[in-house]
Amino acid sequence: MPAIAKYLNTKGRYEEVNPYLIEDIFAVNRSILQPPSAQCQEIHLTAIIRHGTRYPTTKNIKEVQQLYNIVLHNASGEASWLHEIQTQCTMWYTEDMDGRLVQKGVNDLKHLAVRLSKLFPSMISEEKLRGGFIQFITSSKHRCINSTLSFKAGLTELRVTCSSLPPQIRFFDQCARFVVEVDNNTSAVVEVNKFKQGPEMRRVQEKIADRLRVPYSLITHDLTEAAFNLCAYEFAIKAVTSPWCQLFDEVDAKVMEYASDLREYWKRGYGYDIKSKSSCRLFNDVFSRLNKAASENKSGQQVTEPVTVQISHVDTLLPLLTLLGFFKDSDALTSTNYASQTQRSFRTSHMLPYAANLVLVLYDCGGVDLRLQPLLNEKPVTFPGLTDPRASVPLYEDVKEHYRELLQGCDFETECQLFKHPA
Repeated sequence: MPAIAKYLNTKGRYEEVNPYLIEDIFAVNRSILQPPSAQCQEIHLTAIIRHGTRYPTTKNIKEVQQLYNIVLHNASGEASWLHEIQTQCTMWYTEDMDGRLVQKGVNDLKHLAVRLSKLFPSMISEEKLRGGFIQFITSSKHRCINSTLSFKAGLTELRVTCSSLPPQIRFFDQCARFVVEVDNNTSAVVEVNKFKQGPEMRRVQEKIADRLRVPYSLITHDLTEAAFNLCAYEFAIKAVTSPWCQLFDEVDAKVMEYASDLREYWKRGYGYDIKSKSSCRLFNDVFSRLNKAASENKSGQQVTEPVTVQISHVDTLLPLLTLLGFFKDSDALTSTNYASQTQRSFRTSHMLPYAANLVLVLYDCGGVDLRLQPLLNEKPVTFPGLTDPRASVPLYEDVKEHYRELLQGCDFETECQLFKHPA
């Protein structure tokens, strides 16, 4: 395992978030589910899951190839790991791989399905799947469709087709205001660009150049990021400690992690309000399903949609976590406060590895006492701002009251509309 494995941001393995899975990939601990009483029964479960481990995108592969050529033809260091890169490593990534799911990604979702079926056997099982009680929603990207099929295969171990999967448009792609004001706006990531040019990042680049014995001018930030990503991909895809990881020590890895977190913060997190608001449609969909289940349960009917599994991207899950208020630090992440943010909550290595998941479980605890438990990456979390002593499984009505303004006023079409500025 690379010494820097726990800093690989959104390209990290799920096992680094839950290390006990390294010993037993099917391990679960049902004692983490702590409804207030033994009579509490699950009546609805929604899981929003990031796709599994994937190949680099075409853009990443082009940068990696450029880095490889520099190391092959310009590096002159004598370290054994450098000799290994130059004589034994081949650049096996090809542009047609372009973010596709790898076998490890297939296993990520199959194993997650098995673990969730052990945590919630009355809700998730092969019987429930075949009975049509589990609804699947997926992004149209191939890695998400294949992740969905892998989740289903984890419950059945049978080959399944994707004909029953309704494609779900990636909400953020359809949010005009986000696309114009943030996604296609270079000024939106000014803090990221400042950090790239700052002393911490410059020192990382110089150390890499020193290790390779190449001129400082050859090692740009993009190539530094490519080397860090290559270490991450090799570890996540092939479970090997790549010699590329030797380009970074732990100090360097922390800087690289912060640079990535800074980008996620300003493009998908708390940096701009519109990014989280682009999740209004998903937020409303989730609570619409919860409300429907609560209403059917109250009237004595069988819940018609007991389980929904929705598989998408970091771009979907992170804005939703932001909208709900998770992992919000007292100070914004900026290009100048790296040193003071070492204990930050907003750390994508911990939040959003491959197969990251947010699970919401609605319990009937007798009478009108419905409760909602959130779990992130199979661990209980508390809705930010709820102070009830039993806040890990709060009353559903308290959750709705806590998010009342969003439930009443978080409208995707309104939030995403481009307003014309006066001339």
